Amino acid sequence: MKKAYIKAISYYLPKRVLSNEELLTLFPEWNSDKVAEKVGVQSRHLAAEGETPGDMAEKAARQLFYEHKIKPEEIDFVLLCTQSPDYFLPSTACILQDKLGLPTRCGAFDFNLGCSGCVYGLAVAKGLISAGIARNVLLLTAETYTKYLHPDDKSNRSIFGDGAAACLVSTSGVAEIGEFALGTDGSGADHLIIKTGAARSKRASGFADTDDDGHTRHDDYLYMNGTAIFNFTLEAVPSMIQDILKGNNLEQSQIDYYVFHQANKFMLTTIRKVCRLPKDKFYNNLQTTGNTVSSTIMIALKDCLDSHTISQGMHVMIAGFGVGLSYGGCILKF
Repeated sequence: MKKAYIKAISYYLPKRVLSNEELLTLFPEWNSDKVAEKVGVQSRHLAAEGETPGDMAEKAARQLFYEHKIKPEEIDFVLLCTQSPDYFLPSTACILQDKLGLPTRCGAFDFNLGCSGCVYGLAVAKGLISAGIARNVLLLTAETYTKYLHPDDKSNRSIFGDGAAACLVSTSGVAEIGEFALGTDGSGADHLIIKTGAARSKRASGFADTDDDGHTRHDDYLYMNGTAIFNFTLEAVPSMIQDILKGNNLEQSQIDYYVFHQANKFMLTTIRKVCRLPKDKFYNNLQTTGNTVSSTIMIALKDCLDSHTISQGMHVMIAGFGVGLSYGGCILKF
């Protein structure tokens, strides 16, 4: 069975930046310092009005080609993780095949996942390479959650930002992709959801109600039950870590660094403490990007490589968790 590697990573962030100071003008009752301390976000990037995940994924891919001198004709499969495709059909990945000048012999499809999407994408890309179906898989993640937030939703507006990442998975590279631990609990689907707009309920309903935590649920906008997502994560992540270690024949002491989905500072800090992970080996940096959903892990890996926080010879554990409810993780051997 052929091995699969991460060969290169790049990312794209939209030009528009929304700072906490600007949010404060919209919500004068909001204590921006207190929220920034808990959430860990000082500013976030917002996609332009006409800018789609497809547009952002294209820019991330072009950045990847430029930064790492990758030729589009070398790509033989493209995967796009997004929950906000440009169209219901065709797959945005098919459109990107043409826009990026990839060969027509290139396979392409979208897959709909959120916070665990990067990990699932790596699993699919590894499978394609291991099976000999592809040699160079372009994995793209792109999301515009901010366009699904109600204008008065100050909680989620403080957390989420938009962005896209591009990763080349190949038969050689800087990090061998190890074994995965993946899981799903669809019984919690309602805890992070947009209820209208798709086939189940195509028309906007205008319905809204308030949950036990005082958060207003709008069927036509993104709703997140933060308490339920938090509890799910604290239940799923510790056992997932053990499954990843077991699947890769490693002890926890052999892990050199942890790069988890950048949900929010409070959740990451709690996970680290509950799982007894060393603070100096645990990535936590949402200050200028916020939670970019499926792109957080790739953005973090790129920044860690550029800063030499991650270097050759290290075992790095990555993990994503959230909407679905879904989780996944693996080991990257640099």
